[in-house]
Amino acid sequence: MFKNIFVRSCVICGKIAQYYCIIHCTFEYVFDFILCSGPSMEPTLFSNDLVITEHISRNRKTIQKGDVVICLNPRKPGDLICKRVLAFEGDRVYVDDKNKYEWIPRGHVWLEGDNKENSIDSREYGPVPYALLRSRVVWKIWPMQHMGWMRYPGDC
Repeated sequence: MFKNIFVRSCVICGKIAQYYCIIHCTFEYVFDFILCSGPSMEPTLFSNDLVITEHISRNRKTIQKGDVVICLNPRKPGDLICKRVLAFEGDRVYVDDKNKYEWIPRGHVWLEGDNKENSIDSREYGPVPYALLRSRVVWKIWPMQHMGWMRYPGDC
């Protein structure tokens, strides 16, 4: 009897572990849900907007200029930020606040919020390592009246 209970418990634990692994890998390598906060991406994204992000573009290095990405905060690595990619390595960016041009070094990107007056971004902390990028925003799912694909430059 105890052997039967033990075997059933092991089978159940094994199934739970399998499902956990599938869910973890899906959210780590395929897509994720992100709840936005803060005004830096207004009017594109507002606080409490819920978006779906995909990780495949980041892993395949196919993120493009104009894409909205989720990134680890360069100043607080435990926090995530949402910004738009404006430049890649080798590009030159004009920084209004400093009244100068800045070159983007190898393996880095330049990120800025759409609400420039209310955004802490690459203009303050400089180019961001590509390795800090987590995913690309593809779909806004909340609020319902704004549900739909994110539109990017070059989309038809």
